[in-house]
Amino acid sequence: MEKYNKLLSNIVKLVEKGLFNSKDIKNELENLLKFKMEIIANKLNFVSREEFEVQKKIIEKLQKQFIKSKIKKNKKKL
Repeated sequence: MEKYNKLLSNIVKLVEKGLFNSKDIKNELENLLKFKMEIIANKLNFVSREEFEVQKKIIEKLQKQFIKSKIKKNKKKL
């Protein structure tokens, strides 16, 4: 929180001196938000859609194999 207060106070000082205009503020805030979103996304361990689809197919294949082996095991018991 202290970082944000310092950032905001620096922005206010630059605006007061006329060294910073609204476009600069917009760009700075967009960059800051993008950076924060990337940090959050990395913490959540997101995967690409392609990787998700590959993992989904692998799981479906393993489920089918498991069911088949379970059926075979039950047939042997009978």
